[in-house]
This record gives sequence, structure tokens and C-alpha cells, in this order.
Amino acid sequence: MMQSRRTPLVDSSLALLVRGYTWLPDRRRRTAGPLVRARLTGRPAVALRGPEAVRFFYDERHVERSSALPGPVLSTLFGHGAVHTLDGPPHRVRKELFLSLLTGPNAVAGLVEHVTRAWDAAEESWPHRPSVVLFDEASRVLTLGVCRWAGIPLDDRDADGGATAADLVAMVDGFASPGPRHWRARRARSRAEAWLARLVSDVREGAATAPAGSPLDGVVRHEDADGLPLDPHTAAVELLNVLRPTVAVCWFVGYAGHALHLRPDVRERLAEGDPAYAVAFAHELRRFYPFAPFVGGRAVTDLEWKGEPIPAGALVLLDLYGQNHDPGLWDLPYTFEPQRFLERPPRRDDLVPQGGGDRAGGHRCPGEDVTVALLRALGPRLARLEYDVPPQDLRIPLTRMPARVRSGFVMESVRVPERVQVAGRAAG
Repeated sequence: MMQSRRTPLVDSSLALLVRGYTWLPDRRRRTAGPLVRARLTGRPAVALRGPEAVRFFYDERHVERSSALPGPVLSTLFGHGAVHTLDGPPHRVRKELFLSLLTGPNAVAGLVEHVTRAWDAAEESWPHRPSVVLFDEASRVLTLGVCRWAGIPLDDRDADGGATAADLVAMVDGFASPGPRHWRARRARSRAEAWLARLVSDVREGAATAPAGSPLDGVVRHEDADGLPLDPHTAAVELLNVLRPTVAVCWFVGYAGHALHLRPDVRERLAEGDPAYAVAFAHELRRFYPFAPFVGGRAVTDLEWKGEPIPAGALVLLDLYGQNHDPGLWDLPYTFEPQRFLERPPRRDDLVPQGGGDRAGGHRCPGEDVTVALLRALGPRLARLEYDVPPQDLRIPLTRMPARVRSGFVMESVRVPERVQVAGRAAG
């Protein structure tokens, strides 16, 4: 019994990089007990999944996040000093900033309106182009929309948002991989942080204006738990934590093209414009397709999970991808079926593509409502378009983190019938 509880001597860091999303679910299938034991970066680690595990993981008496995020992830994805690195009262005060910006019908509706306007304007040009790469176009459209909504002006040299979109995509694309993608992500973050820190300083000095009530205005005026405003660098980091996750929705838009190509029946129903089905489609995209493989924290004290000890200081991983494909939670988990969410809306701690737990006081992504709302708006627009799908590489390698459709989903001979344009504008 004690032998089964010892941490393996062989470090699994390389196996994780090689196996990607499949590493942890495969280890889980080969483990008889309630948790997986491993060693990552030389440290003992345990992995959990399931609704009970979600509640256990997000209990700050059990697991802290602030000291568990690796430096390379902070230097690419989240940024040093970000809300993700905080726990306790400092985290709750900083989290309130994001909740004020990203939750509530007015905030979400405003962002969706800006993004759909950018989409509708962009799609008018698509019939005049030989091909359109959906992933790239979605990233640019989302960048234009979120920057306009946030009150952040783009440089005149980047009026179409392409360069900014490329940097925001790079931060996500390179956080989990060594080599060129990682260094590209670091350079992108450095550029973006410098740009936004200058903007924050300009607003405070009166050289630039932040629209009242905009995210830029909110971040500039925010006071942390110590009663002090954010320094320009940290303010820039948190502005990027509004922009970057919004632009990352392009991963799901690319997946939407993939899903609608493989499931014409889903495409036909989504094009009908039923709002409930559009929401179900958004949830199924987030459940079925790979996004975050897991989230991690550190055990704050000696713990026990279903009779198994977890030593203080151990890495604790919550297996998001495995949980979203757990046959104990989902019928036919590897079948793409939006109908499942019409029959049963998702419970908070069951569906966890962007983390779990309580959104207000915990670490659950405050932009989850934004993601669903954007996919609800863009999914039917995509379904109503007419286009050809040329031969291309539509594989989604699970060994790549973050995964994505290899080709980006290329569309040719895009047609935007007049009836679609009218319906789309009215629905936006």
C-alpha cells in the first residue's frame, strides 16, 4: 500500500511535452486509485478530476495558485504580477476589477456588439479574396472588437489589427512549448506590455484619454488591496488579461469551422438562428475541443484526497481536458453533440474548459460569459456563410499545446448572400 503512494522517481516533464493533452488522461486510465501521482520539474505532483475535485482544488485552504505558476507561463501567457499570481484578499480585490469589466449583460453585450460589427465588416471583403484563413481572420476581428470596446486605440500603422492580433495570439500559442514559439511569445508580451504601459502613463498624465467606463478607464483608476493604483507595468499586464483571452476565442472559432464542416446537420440547425441551440453549440465547442490541458496549484499543507495523502508543497493538477471527456460525466464524450446541452444545461463544476470553482471569489475565468456570448453570436454567422473547403490539413494534434486546426481552416469562394447580411446585422 505504501509503495503505491510513493512519488515516482522518473520525472514526467518530457513525457508531458511529448504526449500533450493525452499524457494525464492516459496516466489516469492506468491508475487504480482516486488520483494520479507523478513528478514534474523535479517536484512531486498529484492530479485530480471530477466535480468534487474541482471544489477541493479551488478551496484556498487546500491549494494556492500564487506560487505555482512557472516563470515561463508568467512571461508569456499571464504576465508577472497578474491577478492569477495572487491569493486571498489581494486576489479578491483584483478579481473585482475583472468582474466589473467582464460580467453583467451590459458589459458582455457591448463587447459582443463591437466584435460582431468588426466581423460583419470583415466578411464583406471575403468574397473578393481567393481564400480566407478562419483562425487568422477571427483573431483580427476579435482584436479590433475588443480594443474598440476597451477604449484602447490601435496604432495607425496597425489600423486593421493584424500586428496586434499576431502578438496576442503568440502569447497563447507559445506558453506551453519550448523553442521558437515560446520565445516568440515572450517578445510579443514585451512589445504589448511596453505599448500599454505607455498608454496608461499617457492617460494619467493627460496626454491620452480613457473613455469613461471603459476597461482602460477602470484599470487606470483601480486601487489594489493596499489602496494604491496599479503601477503602469501591472496595469498593462491586466489590460492584456482582458485583451488576450478575448482574442483567444479565435481558437474556438477555428474549431467551429472544423465542427461545422464535419457535421452538416449541426451547421444547418445552427444557421436557423435558435439562440438556445447557439449557446449549446458554444458549450459543446468548449467541452469537446482541446484548449487548456489542466490547471495547477500547490498544496498549502498536508492534505488527504479520498484516503490518499498529498504532501504539503506538492503540485496539485486539475485535469480539465480529462474531465471534459470523462464518460462518467458525459455520454459519448468523444462525440460532438450540442444537443446534450439543450437536454441538460452545464453544471458549474462539471464543464471546466476555462477552469472551475466560484467566479467571484475563486480563480474561475471571469471572461467565461464573454467566450460563450461571442461564440453564440459568431457561430450562426459562420454557419450561414457559403464557402468551399479546399484540400487542407484539418488535423488537430493533441501533442501540440495549445492544440489548433493545423491549416487554420481555409475557406475559398466565400459567398455572403444578401439575406444573410440583413439577418446577420439584425441579429448582431
